[in-house]
Amino acid sequence: MQKSNHSILATKADKKLFNAVKKKYPTAEYNELAKTIVFRKETIKLKKGKILVITAGTSDIPVAEEAVVTAELMGNNVEKVYDVGVAGVHRLFDIKDKIFDANVIIVVAGMEGALASIVGGLASRPVIAVPTSVGYGASFKGIAPLLTMMNSCAEGIVVVNIDNGFGAGYFASLINRG
Repeated sequence: MQKSNHSILATKADKKLFNAVKKKYPTAEYNELAKTIVFRKETIKLKKGKILVITAGTSDIPVAEEAVVTAELMGNNVEKVYDVGVAGVHRLFDIKDKIFDANVIIVVAGMEGALASIVGGLASRPVIAVPTSVGYGASFKGIAPLLTMMNSCAEGIVVVNIDNGFGAGYFASLINRG
Protein backbone atom coordinates (compact mmCIF):
# COMPACT_ATOMS: atom_id res chain seq x y z
CA MET A 1 0.00 0.00 0.00
CA GLN A 2 2.83 2.39 0.82
CA LYS A 3 4.14 2.11 -2.76
CA SER A 4 0.87 3.43 -4.23
CA ASN A 5 0.19 7.09 -4.94
CA HIS A 6 -2.86 7.17 -2.68
CA SER A 7 -3.16 8.32 0.90
CA ILE A 8 -3.56 5.61 3.50
CA LEU A 9 -5.59 5.62 6.70
CA ALA A 10 -5.20 3.08 9.50
CA THR A 11 -7.74 3.14 12.32
CA LYS A 12 -7.85 1.82 15.89
CA ALA A 13 -4.07 2.16 16.15
CA ASP A 14 -2.43 2.63 19.52
CA LYS A 15 0.76 4.58 20.19
CA LYS A 16 2.87 1.40 20.29
CA LEU A 17 1.77 0.45 16.78
CA PHE A 18 2.38 3.98 15.52
CA ASN A 19 5.91 4.00 16.94
CA ALA A 20 6.68 0.77 15.07
CA VAL A 21 5.22 2.17 11.83
CA LYS A 22 7.03 5.51 12.24
CA LYS A 23 10.41 3.74 12.40
CA LYS A 24 9.85 2.31 8.92
CA TYR A 25 7.81 5.21 7.47
CA PRO A 26 8.92 8.55 8.99
CA THR A 27 6.21 10.56 7.18
CA ALA A 28 3.42 8.76 9.00
CA GLU A 29 1.15 11.03 11.07
CA TYR A 30 -0.60 9.97 14.27
CA ASN A 31 -3.74 11.38 15.82
CA GLU A 32 -3.65 10.03 19.36
CA LEU A 33 -7.22 11.04 20.17
CA ALA A 34 -8.67 9.42 17.02
CA LYS A 35 -6.16 6.54 17.15
CA THR A 36 -5.44 6.94 13.44
CA ILE A 37 -2.29 6.69 11.36
CA VAL A 38 -2.26 8.64 8.09
CA PHE A 39 0.11 8.55 5.13
CA ARG A 40 -0.64 11.63 3.02
CA LYS A 41 0.31 11.13 -0.60
CA GLU A 42 -2.33 12.96 -2.57
CA THR A 43 -4.26 16.17 -2.22
CA ILE A 44 -7.93 15.62 -2.77
CA LYS A 45 -9.90 18.66 -3.91
CA LEU A 46 -12.30 19.83 -1.22
CA LYS A 47 -15.92 18.97 -1.74
CA LYS A 48 -18.25 21.94 -1.90
CA GLY A 49 -20.49 21.08 1.06
CA LYS A 50 -19.67 20.99 4.74
CA ILE A 51 -19.79 18.01 7.07
CA LEU A 52 -20.70 18.86 10.66
CA VAL A 53 -19.60 16.47 13.41
CA ILE A 54 -21.43 16.79 16.73
CA THR A 55 -20.89 14.89 19.97
CA ALA A 56 -23.22 14.50 22.88
CA GLY A 57 -20.44 14.41 25.46
CA THR A 58 -16.71 14.73 25.79
CA SER A 59 -16.24 10.96 26.10
CA ASP A 60 -17.60 10.63 22.53
CA ILE A 61 -14.81 12.79 21.08
CA PRO A 62 -12.36 9.98 20.14
CA VAL A 63 -14.94 8.33 17.86
CA ALA A 64 -15.91 11.73 16.44
CA GLU A 65 -12.25 12.51 15.73
CA GLU A 66 -11.95 9.25 13.78
CA ALA A 67 -14.84 10.46 11.61
CA VAL A 68 -13.19 13.89 11.23
CA VAL A 69 -9.81 12.44 10.17
CA THR A 70 -11.54 10.14 7.67
CA ALA A 71 -13.71 12.86 6.12
CA GLU A 72 -10.86 15.37 5.92
CA LEU A 73 -8.53 12.83 4.31
CA MET A 74 -11.24 12.30 1.68
CA GLY A 75 -11.18 16.03 0.86
CA ASN A 76 -14.10 17.34 2.86
CA ASN A 77 -14.60 20.59 4.71
CA VAL A 78 -15.37 19.44 8.26
CA GLU A 79 -16.58 21.47 11.21
CA LYS A 80 -16.92 20.03 14.69
CA VAL A 81 -18.94 20.94 17.75
CA TYR A 82 -18.46 18.84 20.86
CA ASP A 83 -20.40 18.37 24.09
CA VAL A 84 -23.88 19.55 23.10
CA GLY A 85 -25.88 16.53 24.29
CA VAL A 86 -29.37 16.23 25.68
CA ALA A 87 -28.19 16.88 29.25
CA GLY A 88 -27.87 20.50 28.07
CA VAL A 89 -30.04 20.49 24.96
CA HIS A 90 -30.23 24.29 25.05
CA ARG A 91 -26.64 24.26 23.68
CA LEU A 92 -28.02 23.09 20.32
CA PHE A 93 -29.68 26.47 19.87
CA ASP A 94 -26.24 28.10 19.94
CA ILE A 95 -25.20 26.02 16.91
CA LYS A 96 -28.46 25.96 14.98
CA ASP A 97 -26.95 27.92 12.07
CA LYS A 98 -24.17 25.35 11.76
CA ILE A 99 -26.77 22.57 11.74
CA PHE A 100 -28.82 24.29 9.04
CA ASP A 101 -25.74 25.14 6.92
CA ALA A 102 -24.22 21.65 6.92
CA ASN A 103 -24.60 19.38 3.92
CA VAL A 104 -24.47 16.26 6.10
CA ILE A 105 -24.27 15.82 9.89
CA ILE A 106 -22.55 13.13 11.93
CA VAL A 107 -23.91 12.76 15.46
CA VAL A 108 -21.80 10.75 17.91
CA ALA A 109 -23.44 9.79 21.21
CA GLY A 110 -23.22 7.18 23.92
CA MET A 111 -25.49 6.67 26.95
CA GLU A 112 -28.99 6.49 25.42
CA GLY A 113 -28.11 8.07 22.04
CA ALA A 114 -31.03 10.51 21.98
CA LEU A 115 -29.06 13.36 20.40
CA ALA A 116 -29.33 11.84 16.92
CA SER A 117 -33.13 12.00 17.04
CA ILE A 118 -33.11 15.60 18.21
CA VAL A 119 -30.68 16.72 15.51
CA GLY A 120 -32.56 14.64 12.93
CA GLY A 121 -35.78 16.38 13.90
CA LEU A 122 -34.19 19.82 13.54
CA ALA A 123 -32.17 19.32 10.37
CA SER A 124 -33.36 18.87 6.82
CA ARG A 125 -30.05 17.18 6.02
CA PRO A 126 -28.88 13.57 6.19
CA VAL A 127 -27.80 12.58 9.70
CA ILE A 128 -25.36 9.75 10.32
CA ALA A 129 -25.76 8.47 13.86
CA VAL A 130 -22.79 6.83 15.58
CA PRO A 131 -23.45 5.07 18.87
CA THR A 132 -20.48 4.87 21.20
CA SER A 133 -19.58 2.25 23.76
CA VAL A 134 -18.93 4.85 26.47
CA GLY A 135 -21.34 5.66 29.23
CA TYR A 136 -22.38 4.35 32.57
CA GLY A 137 -25.52 2.74 33.87
CA ALA A 138 -27.40 0.58 31.41
CA SER A 139 -25.81 1.64 28.12
CA PHE A 140 -24.57 -1.94 27.62
CA LYS A 141 -21.33 -0.89 25.86
CA GLY A 142 -23.19 0.87 23.06
CA ILE A 143 -26.19 -1.42 22.60
CA ALA A 144 -28.62 1.05 24.23
CA PRO A 145 -27.66 4.04 22.01
CA LEU A 146 -27.54 1.75 18.96
CA LEU A 147 -31.13 0.65 19.55
CA THR A 148 -32.30 4.19 20.30
CA MET A 149 -30.75 5.49 17.09
CA MET A 150 -32.13 2.64 15.01
CA ASN A 151 -35.62 3.25 16.39
CA SER A 152 -35.66 7.00 15.84
CA CYS A 153 -38.80 8.39 14.28
CA ALA A 154 -36.88 11.35 12.84
CA GLU A 155 -36.52 10.90 9.09
CA GLY A 156 -33.17 11.13 7.34
CA ILE A 157 -31.12 9.23 9.93
CA VAL A 158 -28.87 6.29 9.12
CA VAL A 159 -26.94 4.42 11.78
CA VAL A 160 -23.46 2.92 11.62
CA ASN A 161 -22.12 0.36 14.07
CA ILE A 162 -20.92 1.10 17.58
CA ASP A 163 -17.73 3.23 17.66
CA ASN A 164 -17.55 3.29 13.84
CA GLY A 165 -16.25 6.80 13.29
CA PHE A 166 -14.48 5.65 10.13
CA GLY A 167 -17.73 4.36 8.60
CA ALA A 168 -19.51 7.60 9.44
CA GLY A 169 -16.77 9.77 7.97
CA TYR A 170 -16.59 7.67 4.82
CA PHE A 171 -20.38 7.64 4.30
CA ALA A 172 -20.63 11.38 4.95
CA SER A 173 -17.99 11.90 2.27
CA LEU A 174 -20.02 9.87 -0.22
CA ILE A 175 -23.08 12.02 0.51
CA ASN A 176 -21.03 15.21 0.26
CA ARG A 177 -19.75 14.40 -3.24
CA GLY A 178 -22.85 15.81 -4.89
